[in-house]
Amino acid sequence: MTEKIQALKEQIEAMTAANAAELEALRIKYLSKKGEITALFSDFRNVPNEQKREIGQKLNELKTLATDKINALKQAFEDSAMENVDIDLTRTAAPQEIGTRHPISLVRKEIIDIFSRLGFTIAEGPEVEDDWHVFSSLNFADDHPARDMQDTFFIQRSPDVLLRTHTSSVQSRVMEHAQPPIRIICPGRVYRNEAISARAHCFFHQVEALYVDKNVTFADLKQVLLYFAQEMFGPETKIRLRPSYFPFTEPSAEMDISCDLCGGKGCAFCKGTGWVEILGCGMVDPNVLEACGIDSKVYTGFALGMGIERITNLKYRVKDLRMFSENDVRFLEEFKSAH
Repeated sequence: MTEKIQALKEQIEAMTAANAAELEALRIKYLSKKGEITALFSDFRNVPNEQKREIGQKLNELKTLATDKINALKQAFEDSAMENVDIDLTRTAAPQEIGTRHPISLVRKEIIDIFSRLGFTIAEGPEVEDDWHVFSSLNFADDHPARDMQDTFFIQRSPDVLLRTHTSSVQSRVMEHAQPPIRIICPGRVYRNEAISARAHCFFHQVEALYVDKNVTFADLKQVLLYFAQEMFGPETKIRLRPSYFPFTEPSAEMDISCDLCGGKGCAFCKGTGWVEILGCGMVDPNVLEACGIDSKVYTGFALGMGIERITNLKYRVKDLRMFSENDVRFLEEFKSAH
């Protein structure tokens, strides 16, 4: 039996396998119930008593050798397979959902990108403002309804400190500290004392633009508006300007775009008119220029402002303004493809 044990030992030490199937065949050959090592253990009862200690030790060493060799080959196959799999072992086992930008952020960025191609730069200002920058410098009359607590959030009932109602306050701050040419865009959050509903909210987002320089005309304003509308809503978009009134611009206008749902023919979305209002605009009132330290006899300018929620509604057909601030993941996931 000693010769058989030695022969098997030499076979096992030289044992190799090209794949897992060959390795399994070797395991069966040596270690299964009908394997060669198991057969030696069965013959052990025929070994003379004086040799049992020595032969038994050698059998155990042979079985351990075969087991270790097969396990080593098996581990080598597994390591090789892992090297060919592109897996980041530092990642969590739990699945992670890919995030998405908020639709307001998507539209805000798109608006800024369009105006940046026209040379406008971003200007920002505080959300907690004073009366001068929000109202007085912008030609609001002392008895204007916007100054009432029913329309504006005042801080600690103070008549001079309030949450800004529009980002025009940023325009007045820039004009106070800079001389023309001024070409800025002012995105930000604003606040109005309104009941929250599907069509209104106590806070929302605006983007306003201001251009002040020598010989700026309404024709310049119209060309900027047309460029913006066609870049945002498509090259076939048409615009329409209607006379309006704002304290800080004269003349003032509201701009409509042709309804992209019906192509201007009239539908339920545009209420049969073929047009949809998107923003207000006009030439900067000379009183505003003078209040901010700019000579209105030398410089002219135009301003325009729009609600980002309004543009987002038109672009993505979101009918309820409250959805923008409810953080409903199901709603936000709809904008993954909009990046």
